[in-house]
Amino acid sequence: MSSQYSTDRHQSRHESCGQRSALIVDDVADVTEMLSVLLSSAGYRVVTASSAPAALSAARARQFDIIISDIGMPEMNGYELARALRLLPGYQTVPMVAVTGYSMFDDHERSISAGFNAHMTKPFEPRALLELIEQL
Repeated sequence: MSSQYSTDRHQSRHESCGQRSALIVDDVADVTEMLSVLLSSAGYRVVTASSAPAALSAARARQFDIIISDIGMPEMNGYELARALRLLPGYQTVPMVAVTGYSMFDDHERSISAGFNAHMTKPFEPRALLELIEQL
């Protein structure tokens, strides 16, 4: 997998106006694209990463206001990513949401224990994700 991250092409024209920024992490391109469009339309400046190592590189390069990540990824899973992000300067309290297909009885607890603030199971209602993010 590439360790590159990319600034989303759906960036708003208001990017320089101090808008909030989001990091979206998922190894499935369709998911990152859908989440990118959703958050961009909600006014976020979006950066996507196709792997946990790429997400860590992006987080070291700039500060994000929200992080949305899958759990089941190759190389490094979302739980490991959340723990690593919480150790980075400035990321101890940044809201993080696990958006994942993992829905077993203990997956929510595992997400929270790893450092996520919330856990949503795919498929999800886009409005529900936006409402959750606004509450964090």
